[in-house]
Amino acid sequence: MEGSLFISIHFIEKIMKSFQKIAVIGGTGKSGTYLVKELSSQGYQVNLLIRNPEKIPESHPNLFPILGDVTSEKDVEKLLEGCDAVLSTLGLGIPTSAPDLFEIATAIILKSMKSQGVERYVVTTGLNVNTPEDQKSERNLQATAWMEQTFPKSTQSKQKEYDLLLKSDLKWTLVRLPMIDLTDEESSVGTDLKDCKGEKISAKSLARFLIEQLHSDQFIQEAPFLYNL
Repeated sequence: MEGSLFISIHFIEKIMKSFQKIAVIGGTGKSGTYLVKELSSQGYQVNLLIRNPEKIPESHPNLFPILGDVTSEKDVEKLLEGCDAVLSTLGLGIPTSAPDLFEIATAIILKSMKSQGVERYVVTTGLNVNTPEDQKSERNLQATAWMEQTFPKSTQSKQKEYDLLLKSDLKWTLVRLPMIDLTDEESSVGTDLKDCKGEKISAKSLARFLIEQLHSDQFIQEAPFLYNL
């Protein structure tokens, strides 16, 4: 029993040591700020990519702002220096980026991760992204169709992002989300590879789930839906 306990503690410590500094993309956005706050509170060091200098957060000993753009290979390379994993809540932002942002950014991120030997990548997207295994409810099929009709270019770009991930041998996870509730409230979460069975996810629940994926192989090279129960 004591031997098993020692092995468990040793294993946990080994995992924690392997993920000390995290590169964060989209961390100044609505849900991204919750992620950065949660990472900092859990003791992680964070390299945070910031496009708008006005959005540099308050100084924190574990936070290292990197001014740059995710569409610049040079800036992403700088962001990833010394990092052990990448977490992304990338959106079109303000001012709004080009609608093909997601495919462009993904290609650059994956290339930079390869060149710097970073393997773990966890990124969020919408429930409108489709996979071959999907069995979406009528409600979610309608929501997907609405996004395709209303925002055709950005929706197509997010689908291309998934296609690029499929071709990668890195340890990626694409987390598909319903509406994000910008609150610190938490409740149980559900995951499913075929359909989103909840209508929203709290920003705090999302942040904690993304961080948990750093130490889990459950959804390696998968695109789970995440929602509050």
